[in-house]
Amino acid sequence: MSATPDTIVLVHGFWVTPRSWEHWITHYEKKGFRVLAPGYPGFEVEVEALNANPDIITAVTVPGIIAKFEAQIEALPEPPIIIGHSAGGAFTQVLLDHGYGAAGVAMNSAPTEGVRVVPLSQVKSTLPVLKSPANRHKAVGLSLEEWKYAFTNTFSDEESKALYERYHIPANGGILWGSVLANFQPGHQDTWVDYHNDSRAPLLFISGSEDHIMPPSVQRSNAAHYKSNTITEHIEYDGYAHLLPAQKGWEEIADHALDWALRHAR
Repeated sequence: MSATPDTIVLVHGFWVTPRSWEHWITHYEKKGFRVLAPGYPGFEVEVEALNANPDIITAVTVPGIIAKFEAQIEALPEPPIIIGHSAGGAFTQVLLDHGYGAAGVAMNSAPTEGVRVVPLSQVKSTLPVLKSPANRHKAVGLSLEEWKYAFTNTFSDEESKALYERYHIPANGGILWGSVLANFQPGHQDTWVDYHNDSRAPLLFISGSEDHIMPPSVQRSNAAHYKSNTITEHIEYDGYAHLLPAQKGWEEIADHALDWALRHAR
């Protein structure tokens, strides 16, 4: 049996940076864990710099993101716990499928290839990008109103605005378009995983009941796709929006995710 993981790797999603994990980093470090929260390639700069120069965002690819995280994990002495949010949840699944991690947690996760559930609230949330094929070559931001609907619909207006100003950056339109088209193109696409991979580390899906952009039905379907002889579970937290890591009460969810991962770590 391997040693208990002492490192946690946090994987952020789109429209935000590693800054969105700031409270979780401190929380887990106080518990004695080493916490890594890498940015995507080029995202080593701050939110303000990415908003000023979105060309960095348009240069990002999913294989590039995965390769960066794999390199950082390979450098660790023991497999870490991997926790991803939103698109980071999909990337967490890919990393686990590639043999990385002692256990994984995917929160309000974007789906991996083959999950065809598309709730209407998800369509509305991603419309700023998907309304035009031209956005496949752009970095597309959200207005405050669009952010409120997609990320912080259960937050006060004041909280939503403060988090928008602190966390929001444009998202890579090409990757979002690619995720939509993945189920309609031949061959394996960037977010393909082997749902029958028996050697994959245990995986927990966490959903917020009020999430507009990645509602629980998406995670339930994603979890149901796994047919492997390894642990895959799903839990739903009532009253939580997409930006779950910043919503009041997040500590309970952070602790549950960690406790589950430690119990099931391979």
